Amino acid sequence: MDLKSRQAPLKERYRAEAAEALITLKAEARHGETSTACAIDIGRAVYEAQAHAGVGGPGTAACSGDLLLGALAACAQITCQMVAESQGVPLRRVDVTVEGDLDLRGTLGISRHVPVGFAAIRTRFHIDAPEATDEQIDKLRRASEAYCTVLQTLKSAPPIETEWDRT
Repeated sequence: MDLKSRQAPLKERYRAEAAEALITLKAEARHGETSTACAIDIGRAVYEAQAHAGVGGPGTAACSGDLLLGALAACAQITCQMVAESQGVPLRRVDVTVEGDLDLRGTLGISRHVPVGFAAIRTRFHIDAPEATDEQIDKLRRASEAYCTVLQTLKSAPPIETEWDRT
């Protein structure tokens, strides 16, 4: 079954009943064996995460920054593949590389003038589509960027609530 066939009943259902399109994703980070590690449970898989070696972690597993960039890379790549299929772009392969620049002095509280978090993020699409026209690739680029959930979330951050429960 192709993508359009799989999506058609979903689109029809969401058009008829908008509430059906609303979902909530959940991730939980659970206490690790050390102060620099945790387990992240997304309901379908559990991943190990550690603090980056640059802030005192062991550096042998993904850090939270790796996971954020990985989420962007995965979303951008999958979105591009799906858009290409939907638009009929003759795409042989798409790979996405995401890089982000951090100044760890902010995270470590060394300087109040250095922000905590990424100062810049670069996303690079590597497209192998020799039979596609420039117009098709441009349309693919616009739609892929417009429909990438993680990219759009980072560009227009939603309000984030925090709550602390004490047991």
